[in-house]
Amino acid sequence: MDKQSAIVNMFDNIAHSYDKANRILSFGSDIVWRRRACRRALYLYGQRAINQITDVACGTGDMLRYWQKEVEHGGYAVAEYVGIDPSKEMLKIAQEKLPDFRFIEGYAQDLPLNDETSDLLSITYGIRNVVERQKALVEFYRVLKEDGILVILEFTRRKKRTPIDKMVDWYMNNVLPKVGGWISGNKAAYEYLPNSIDNFLTTEQLIEELEAIGFKIKDVRSFSFGISTMLIAQK
Repeated sequence: MDKQSAIVNMFDNIAHSYDKANRILSFGSDIVWRRRACRRALYLYGQRAINQITDVACGTGDMLRYWQKEVEHGGYAVAEYVGIDPSKEMLKIAQEKLPDFRFIEGYAQDLPLNDETSDLLSITYGIRNVVERQKALVEFYRVLKEDGILVILEFTRRKKRTPIDKMVDWYMNNVLPKVGGWISGNKAAYEYLPNSIDNFLTTEQLIEELEAIGFKIKDVRSFSFGISTMLIAQK
């Protein structure tokens, strides 16, 4: 938990510039990745009633905002949106942005929700930062309703075989820390990002962990030359 606390403190320190940094460093691509994930998950969920959409490691509430937009675009109705994050500073910004949503301070590996309460649950670029990852995946399974949908967007570890892989790797290790550090005033936080990706799972390994818990994989896609990976699974 010392390592987990250090990660949370890091996000507390960059909360004020987090949204701006995401837009600039991804050249706005993360908006497209989030929208496509929400839209695909809603399609796979089908025309069923949605009581609750939960976003874990919600940060400043970005993903919940895109959930709301895609729900409205698709003509769905959602009773409640819930965001969960251990960073107090991130949650302050999220609550200001989305005052009608419910935000709870909590960890992915110990979700403050009852069993089978969520119809759709997402974690976007956050599972990589959860030290007790397998506990978190079990928690996702617990709080999802029967046939509920899990959405994971993440930077999974690439094999770095192609010239494009090498270009992405160079950008992550040389450009991103400098630009992210300039925007946030915390270069160490953006040096952590490429290191955390290199120490994370491949897409195939993450799929194996999800299936071992009982999830059924419904869709796997890579965006922007494999920079971002979308996994959608069903309970």
